Amino acid sequence: MVSPTQVDPTISFGIHSSGLGDADVKIYVGNMSFETTESEISELFGSHGDVDAVTLITDRDTGRPRGFGFVEMRNEQAARNAIAALDGVQLGGRQIKVNEARARNERGGGQRSRW
Repeated sequence: MVSPTQVDPTISFGIHSSGLGDADVKIYVGNMSFETTESEISELFGSHGDVDAVTLITDRDTGRPRGFGFVEMRNEQAARNAIAALDGVQLGGRQIKVNEARARNERGGGQRSRW
C-alpha cells in the first residue's frame, strides 16, 4: 500500500517528448479558484522542481477561467513528488486536485449524420 506521501511507482505519467531529447511530464491541476494565476501555480510546483510551463484553461467564448490547468515539469521524479505533496492542498480557499494528465479523448468534428 502507498502512503499519502508516496506515489505508486507503477503510475504511468503523461510524458511528452519534443523530439529534441527532452521529455516533459504533464500534470493536471483541478478544482482551482477562478482567481488562481499561472505565477501562483508555477511558484507552488516550483518548490518541487523545475516547471517548464503552466497553462490555465479558459472558456473560449467568454475568456473566463474554467478552474483547471496543466503544469509541465521536465523531471519525472520531481513531478511524482509534486503530485504526492500537492494533491489536496488548499489554494485560494479550494482543495486542489493534482494528478497525472491523461490523454484527451479524440472528438469527432465536422458533419454529423442525421441518422
